[in-house]
Amino acid sequence: MTESLRFDENGLEMQDHEVMTMLSFWYVVDRRWFDQWKEFVETGDQNSTSFPGQIDNAELFEDLDSYHLKDRLVEDEDFVLVPAEAWHKLLAWYGIADDQPPLERKVVDLPSTLKVEVYPIEIFLCLHSNMENVITAKFSRTDSIRESVCGAMCQAFSVPPGSECRLWMKSSDSSCERLRNVHMSVLDACLSSGMTVIMETRNADGTWPSSRPQIMNSVEEQDSYRGQPGVCGLTNLGNTCFMNSALQCLSNTPPLTEYFLQNSYVDELNFTNPLGMKGEIAEAYADVIKQMWSGRHYSVVPRVFKTKVGHFASQFLGYQQHDSQELLSFLLDGLHEDLNRVKNKEYIELRDADGRQDQEVAEEAWRNHLRRNDSVIVDTFHGLFKSTLVCPECHKVSVTFDPFCYLSVPLPVSKERVMEVFFVSLDPYAKPVQMVVADVFNHRFYKIYNMGESLSAILDRDDIFVYELSVLEEQPEEQVLLALYLRERSHYRDYGSGGGSYGTSLFGHPLLLNVPRSSCSQEALYNLFLQRLTEPSCSGDANSADDIDPSEQSGGPAEADGSSEPPAEQPHKPTEEENEEDKQEEACSPSPPANEHPAKRRACHVRRKRLFSIQAVNSNGTTERGMGEGGSAVSFSSQPYVAIDWEPDMKKRFYNENEAEKYVKDPSMEVPQQHMTVQLQQCIELFTTVETLEEENPWYCPVCKKHQLATKKLDLWSLPEVLIIHLKRFSYTKFTREKLDSIVEFPLRDLDFSGFLLRKTLSSEEPPSRYDLIAVSNHYGGLRDGHYTTYAKNKDNGQWYYFDDSKVTYATEDQITSAAYVLFYQRQDKIRKPTLPAPNTGPASSTQTSNDTASCKDDEDDAGPSAAASASSITMETE
Repeated sequence: MTESLRFDENGLEMQDHEVMTMLSFWYVVDRRWFDQWKEFVETGDQNSTSFPGQIDNAELFEDLDSYHLKDRLVEDEDFVLVPAEAWHKLLAWYGIADDQPPLERKVVDLPSTLKVEVYPIEIFLCLHSNMENVITAKFSRTDSIRESVCGAMCQAFSVPPGSECRLWMKSSDSSCERLRNVHMSVLDACLSSGMTVIMETRNADGTWPSSRPQIMNSVEEQDSYRGQPGVCGLTNLGNTCFMNSALQCLSNTPPLTEYFLQNSYVDELNFTNPLGMKGEIAEAYADVIKQMWSGRHYSVVPRVFKTKVGHFASQFLGYQQHDSQELLSFLLDGLHEDLNRVKNKEYIELRDADGRQDQEVAEEAWRNHLRRNDSVIVDTFHGLFKSTLVCPECHKVSVTFDPFCYLSVPLPVSKERVMEVFFVSLDPYAKPVQMVVADVFNHRFYKIYNMGESLSAILDRDDIFVYELSVLEEQPEEQVLLALYLRERSHYRDYGSGGGSYGTSLFGHPLLLNVPRSSCSQEALYNLFLQRLTEPSCSGDANSADDIDPSEQSGGPAEADGSSEPPAEQPHKPTEEENEEDKQEEACSPSPPANEHPAKRRACHVRRKRLFSIQAVNSNGTTERGMGEGGSAVSFSSQPYVAIDWEPDMKKRFYNENEAEKYVKDPSMEVPQQHMTVQLQQCIELFTTVETLEEENPWYCPVCKKHQLATKKLDLWSLPEVLIIHLKRFSYTKFTREKLDSIVEFPLRDLDFSGFLLRKTLSSEEPPSRYDLIAVSNHYGGLRDGHYTTYAKNKDNGQWYYFDDSKVTYATEDQITSAAYVLFYQRQDKIRKPTLPAPNTGPASSTQTSNDTASCKDDEDDAGPSAAASASSITMETE
């Protein structure tokens, strides 16, 4: 007979509370004690010798005075975690040794995971009035600043009840910033172990003890500074220039900034939107903007904002370099959802045009969009474009109108490409016969390219060597392409690798050469390598190989110690066996000095030591096991690699490494590269060009009932007040990632979109289609080591500024010729006249340009454009 279970609401709440309480607290127990206990209980004998005794965590502590946990303890190796209920039972049964403190730990809700917090945050606390008296306290990452940190400080330092306090947090580098929002958690406030929290209380006369604590070099609270609002840097927290650049562009977007400065956002915060971030992104952004536009800061530390971004977008966690446009896209979407005036989004079924007029379909699409999306972001940045898809099989035409927040426009790609290569010639006077291209990295071949491979597989940052190869017509036998590495032996044997072989390290540039298959013996290869190393293309010398004695030099024009030949033993009367050995060795030994008489050479039997030994290796330059030293095992099943190993003393005497790695710049390197120049209008035209969908993103045809690679065309229908144009400089394919360095010329004012809008006839009620530039996000450098900065026009005084993290300088219009990545344009009918006079920028103010077109190109200077650092610039803030 089954029995139904019935619970009242209060009973369910009690269950939830009790179970969650049990799961919220765990205890750390020494792993060895726990294993002993398990063994004891599994025996079933209370008198067993495996009785664990009292719970003893002594091995987990650094010392038994502070009971500070050792660093880097590992779960299930050093300790185990037991839930609260299990701990209390164990404690009741066995007790705890030496009055050790129970190691109670909370479960914390970290981004994307729940985790037992084994190591709480350990923070130093002190009062501003007595910073010598410092105490240490531990807090959970989920603890509230107000209740936990403030409460602990008030109690520890006997702060009178009702005192008005403010907190500062100081990092190890002595920089300090205000903890303005005491209602957030320790995690959200970015407090970490080793930081110091300083409390100061307001004086009886209403003032604070100081504008900032004496030890604080704060760029956060500078009450004495009065500057132009908005002209404020952003501290780089560690590879956060991408975030700073995006924030500066948005900060200098007038309608959005005024919306936050006027506190219009407060009444529109949407805390219940499941697509939003509980209003936290909007509030964090508002805090940054208010600080930047207070006029009281040289620079603001956006630490709390960075933490919020990482909390809601895990891709931005940590301090890796990211894309400013990606951050901008996330932020615009996050602000929109946090400020969405639509509290309950209704389901709306999208309809295809089905032959209806564009005007009707567009108006319907915009109404439907506003029924679900209505915010300051929509008001400011959203436009509408027409999307037309055509099925290649049944020719079904699908027309929809879709909103957009920014335009990502492609850059025309040139079919020509200028590449820098190092050419390794066999003979400067010989006609090149055959060549091989290789990517060289860290003294070895990273990749040897086949003739049929595409140039797109070669990245701009790669070091490319082009090797000329010899083809011996008198030897029609098969040629083997041999990759040659240079290695230096250590003075010790590497017994750890097995066989007791010598340790080696690569040096110099590797070589590629054609070798007849019959010449792959040790003796033949020795002579061939010796000759190759003395050629002028390797040594950098202008002499021919015949003018240089291999015994005197290799890789350069002189030995380090002035010796003229390799070491030799004293001559003696050889035996017949030795005569035979001499004949074989003479074939693979370096020649005697060139000034020695031939007859004397023949008469003197000298046992010469080889300059180097030859070893078969793998592509990494490592000796393969089983090959043995000095063996002749060279595999032809794949690309063969060999190394020549130099003894340190021989290398020092007979190989000039500095001379060998010298190279001469070809005159072609002096010719400035002609970057492809395009107009911004060309990029927009390319955006509206018909294209075929990629295989990874097909379209489902409702007529054919299957996915098709349809043709797609985008047309602009309506434009927003502020138009963001993203130049797609970064090209990503299955095989390559590269940055396009095309020069893009864009107008600073009067960007006319009338020719791009699908609606050719605009009524008098329609807004104009001309735009002026207000901000630019720049990117300098390559994919991995790039740097972001910003040019922006202040909305109050009309002056252009250059923002480079915490540094701000005046800028003129002719300086906006850098590597623009994201462009911000404002529609002319919404641009208001400056309310303040332009600042006196000194000589820079007299260099205003009459040219209204700026050019932007990729500059490989990581520090930004030289124009911004010119003598005529006025630095607003330096660190």
